[in-house]
Parts: sequence; structure tokens; C-alpha cells
Amino acid sequence: MNLVGLLAARGEAGAALACAAAAEPVLRGLDADRLAANTACALARAGRLPEAREAAAQALRKLRRGEDPAALNGLLTNLGLAQALGGDLDGAEAMLAEAIAVGEASGLAHQTAMAKANLGFAMSRRGDVSRALRLFAEAERGLVGERLAQCRFDQAEALIMAGLPDEARPLLKDALAAAAANGYRCDIADGLLLLAHAELASGEAVRAVGTAERARIKFAEQERIGWMLLAEHLLLRARWACGERSPLLYRTAVATADRLQDGGWVVAAADARVVAARVALSQGRPAGHLLSTIGSMRGPASVRIAAWHAIALERRALEDHKGAMDAVRAGLEVAEEHAEALGALDLRARAAGFTTELADLGLGLARSAQELFAMEERRRAVARPARVRPPRDAERAAALTALRALSVEHTADTARGGVGSVLSRELAVLEARVMAHTRRRAPDGLARRSPELDDVVAALDGRALVELVAVGGDLHAVTVADGRVRRRRLGTCAAAAHHITMARLALRHLAESADDAQAATAFTRSRERLGRHLLGPLQLELGDRELVIAPPGRLHGLPWAALPPLAGRPFTVVPSAGAWLRAAAVEPVAGPTVLAGGPGLRHTARELSVLRRLYPRALVLDGPGARAEAVRDALDGAALAHIAAHGEFHPGNALFSRLRMADGPLMVHDLDELSTPPRVVVLSSCDSGRADEGDAVLGMAGVLLALGTATVIASVTPVQDEVTPEFMAAFHAALAGGRSPARALASVRRTPGVMGFLCMGQG
Repeated sequence: MNLVGLLAARGEAGAALACAAAAEPVLRGLDADRLAANTACALARAGRLPEAREAAAQALRKLRRGEDPAALNGLLTNLGLAQALGGDLDGAEAMLAEAIAVGEASGLAHQTAMAKANLGFAMSRRGDVSRALRLFAEAERGLVGERLAQCRFDQAEALIMAGLPDEARPLLKDALAAAAANGYRCDIADGLLLLAHAELASGEAVRAVGTAERARIKFAEQERIGWMLLAEHLLLRARWACGERSPLLYRTAVATADRLQDGGWVVAAADARVVAARVALSQGRPAGHLLSTIGSMRGPASVRIAAWHAIALERRALEDHKGAMDAVRAGLEVAEEHAEALGALDLRARAAGFTTELADLGLGLARSAQELFAMEERRRAVARPARVRPPRDAERAAALTALRALSVEHTADTARGGVGSVLSRELAVLEARVMAHTRRRAPDGLARRSPELDDVVAALDGRALVELVAVGGDLHAVTVADGRVRRRRLGTCAAAAHHITMARLALRHLAESADDAQAATAFTRSRERLGRHLLGPLQLELGDRELVIAPPGRLHGLPWAALPPLAGRPFTVVPSAGAWLRAAAVEPVAGPTVLAGGPGLRHTARELSVLRRLYPRALVLDGPGARAEAVRDALDGAALAHIAAHGEFHPGNALFSRLRMADGPLMVHDLDELSTPPRVVVLSSCDSGRADEGDAVLGMAGVLLALGTATVIASVTPVQDEVTPEFMAAFHAALAGGRSPARALASVRRTPGVMGFLCMGQG
């Protein structure tokens, strides 16, 4: 009986099951029930899921009546894992929750940790990544050896399913090394299959084929026939990703789907049918028979979204426009539900990646302006659901404090000419620790859907909305003005992106040297072309109204105020119409005004001095008192906050973008600690309005809006320190005089050194 589990871990499935068969006629009572638990585990490892569930179920009733909590816990844990692998996530959750309760009641710490790890696996399969990562973190503390390696494999799978394959790969390689060092041959095969999934998700389909083949060979050596099917499923997906659309791939996909279904791998079978359907559709063949049962399937969001995508393609081929649009909307609704189950902004942003092809199809199908607006808002809602702050996390706060201190040390070391490689590695470790804690946070559970067009029309109140939409390679505009909705094609996305790059580059040069004639000429040329390209065709319907501009992610870095049609016109830039409606609904805050200044800027003292006269009752933090946590705490509940500091945008990981304060950086992650963010925030610093992650608009300004700030004034380009005090003095004078932030900003004369400042949010 004891050899069953040991042999299964060594990858000797046949020998393990032979031991189980030899022990079965001899053992009675509790020993027989313990054998059932071990046998169920060995069958699951062999990929024989229906038999694993049957073996466990036979003994479960007796163990529930008995007095052996360890055996009951083990049986429930194995049965729950088998159900999760087979796609019965509700059944798995119930079994594993019972296993945890039995283990905790009986003081079985190690067994409870195993059950929590398996529940984390089931939750990741459901798409509840935040809960899964919390469970893995709890479980790790009670696991050693093979169980710890398995827990880390499951964590890696959760990261892959959350759209973070590049973060999963180092974790997989470390866990594979540990499994190899300890002789866990079964886990090595499992890990190789996961590594192939990570490679495929990273866009390395050819490499994934080789890794999946290595996994398949090991499964064959271990007589794990069921798991060989999973390797074949991965190979199917990799062949599709490599561009194969052959009749052979179609036949292979159909046959593999049938074998997966017979083996109890319900989710993988559905995904294989989606591949088969996509191949059939690419060949002009019908695919409805493959898709008839998978529209309402349960399972990971990525598989369900892919299924709806295939259904939409099938309906489009049948010229069923309404049916195709309905299928696209259903797939995007799955993605919205998946995003709402995530508590971390970067995970929510990555959720949008699952919908790229589906959303592009929907945008291409949209005929009217109303259809295009609705589809684009639903797409953006996936990328940027609203964010609500969970309770504070002491370990995360400690990691942020340590990261702040090390950042100062690293900056000083670099300034002294040091290489900083050791400190850089330590910084990366601390950043990873902060991210790990952040991703475990739970959402608030409140559903947020894309807005209705009627709500937008009613809220505009004399303004006009311009929503720019990328449809294929073209840029379209949906305008809403005086209750009328129109659609226009503006030109190519590539042309707009080129001119934005040139304008930003010219402004960067002008911020460093205001008399750079070549940069000034390039800037003038780019701004005029962008004005004609983006807003010229819309002048008749927009008139001279105040504007709400909702660009796609790639256009958020544009210094919009530089465009001639916007000179002196009040406007605000928002991630979406839905985000603007939420910002407009933020209630006034009867809190203080906060003024803060960071070190290293020659004109900060002059800037704060002017603002002190405008706001004599303001709370002022400067010099040594402008410490990062002190500034963060002062922001909580403020009506208006103005921070003048060096800004640094962190490309590739925008949540670590920062403002330099007296004791180190105030990072975007620090803002998560605010319970009530300021209603209006002015960030007088370089690049503080820049954003990453496409339509998620992650960055200092974007996260403040997601947290509940109504309006942010920030720059998307470098600024000139010496001209900023006068610019900000004029802006705040207009604001204190009763103008809205958008109107106050529009009233101030611009020079290239302050051209990047934008009003974002309510306006």
C-alpha cells in the first residue's frame, strides 16, 4: 500500500497500480480505505481520471463515518484533484474545502497544506487567480519535498493562465531542477508539459513543440497514457500557432478531442475541438458540428473565449451578422467576468490579452457608429475594470519600505560610478515580492459593465465625446455631440503612431534645450499633421465644444494640447467613456489641500511658495518632511493634492513608476494603500502621465483614476523645471477662481516645456 504512492511519484505508474492490485484482496477496514486513497492518486497521475474518481468514491462514505481523519483528508484531497483535472471545478472545490476542514479540525498541518495547494490549483483553473495565489502562499509554509515542487508547478500554471508566462518560466525551471535532484520523475514530466505551455504562451511555438514532445516521451515511459493525450493537445495548439492549416491537422484535432473526452479531460477536449473548428473554417468547411456543445462549457476563461471566437467565425461564414456579434459579445462577457475576479491591476490588464483576436473580429464586424462604440467600450472594460482597495497587507508594506530604501542606495551607487549588479538583483527580488503580495488581493466583487450610450449622451451636457478606435490597421472616430452619434475613418494607425513618436521625440529635445531649432521645426510639423489626421475631419460635428477624448492605448502618450485644433480648448483625456462616467460620479471631498515637493529640482521651492499663497491653509510637506509614506498618508482623503517632484516612468512594469521624495520613491504601488484618494491630483513632474499595458493605462495617473480620483493633471512628456512654476501658478489661480480643471488648464499659455500636461478623468 505504501509503495503505491512512492512508485507513482517515481513515474512508475504500472508498478504502482500493480502494488495496489496485490494489496487490495488482503487489506480490510481502514487499511483498505487508505489503499483506496493511494490508488486514486496513482490513477490520477496515470491520467485515468474516471477510474480515479470511482476508486475514491467507493471508500468515501465509509471514511466519513469512521475515525481516521488522516485517511479521510487524503481521500478527499485526491478526489478533489481528480475532479479539478477533469473539469468538475464545483465538485473539486467542495471536496477540497471538506479536506481542509477535516485537516484543520484534526491538527493535520501537512495534509491541510496539501489540500490548500490543490484547492489553489482548482481555483486557478476557474480563473480566480487572486484566490489561487493566496492559497499557494498559505500552503507553501506547510509543504516540503515533492509536495512543495508540485505546489510551485501549480503556481506556474496559474501565472500562465493569468497571461504571465514569462514570469512562470523561471519558477518552472527552478521546480524542475528540484524535482530532478530528488528523483521525482513523475513531476519532471508534468513540469515539462507546463514549460511547453509557457513557451507557447510566450510566442515560442517551435520551442514549445520540442518541449511538449519531451514531455510526451516521458509520459510514455511512465505508462501515463492519459497525460500523453495532454501533450498531444499541446502539440495541436503549437502546430496551429506555427501556421499549419492542413487537412491532417484537422483530422488529428478531431481524433485527439474524442480521445481526450473519453479519457475524462473535458476542457482539453473542448479546446481541441476549437482548434479543429478553426482549421475547418480556414478551409471554407462547416464547423458547427464541432462547436454545438462548447458555447456553454465551463473551464478556464481563455478556452471559453476561444470557443466563442470560433462560433463567431462560423456565424460570420454563414453571413449571420447578428449571430456573429452575439457570439463576440458573449466571449467578451466571459472576459469581463474573468477580469472582475482579479484584484490586481496588472492581472486585469493581462486579461485583455485573451480577447485580442475576438475583439478585433467584433470591431471589424461593427457596421454602425453605435455598434462600434458598444464593442469598443466592452473591449476596454475588459482591459480596465475599476479598482477597489482591499485591506492593507503588512508584509507587502514592509517589502515596499525595503524596496524604497534599496532604491536610494542603488541610485547613489550608480551616481558614484558603481556597477550596481548586486543591488539590481536585490531590487528585482523585492519588486517580485511586492508583485506577489499584490496579486493575492481579492476584488470587491462588484460587477462593472461597459456603459450604455444613452448614459453617455445624458452626462455630456454640452460637451462632445471623441472615441478613437483601431479597426484593423485603420483609425476610426466615434463622436457623440448633441445626442447624435457619428462614425468616421481618420486614416491609418501607423501614420498616427509615427507622428506621435516624432512629436514626443521633438518635445523631449525641447525640454532639454528650448532653442533647438531642428526639434522645434520637427515638432511643428508633427503637431500640424496630427491635428489634421486626428481631429481635422471631425471639426463640423465637434464645433467649439469642450471635448472628452478617449484614445486607444497606443495614443495615450500623445501630448494632445499640442494639436492646433485643441489650442485654448478645454478637454480631458480618458481611458474610455465608461471610465469618464465613473470619474464624473466621484463625490466632492471635504478634505484638505496637500502640497508636497521632492528633492533635486531647482525650482520646486519657488513653485510651492506661489501655491502656499493661493492655499494658505494647505498641508505642506517639503524638505526632510516630504517622506514617501508621509506624503502618501497625507493624500488620503485630500480634496486637492499637488506634488512637485522628479518623475520616472518604469516601462515594462508601470506599477513601479515613481516620484522621488525625501527618503526614496513614492511608487504607484504605494497608492494602493489609499482608502480615499484625492479628488483632484496635480503631478508636476516628468512623464507622470505616461502609461503602459495598452488600454489598461497603467501608470501613476492611470492608477489614480482607477482608484477613484476624479481628475489628474499630469505630463506625458518631460517638462522644463524652470518654466513649470509660472505655468502651475497660472493653472492653480484659475482653479482657485472656480474654473474646472479642464477649463483652468486650457486658459494657461503653453510653451514646449509644459506642452505635455494633460487633464485626465472628469475634466
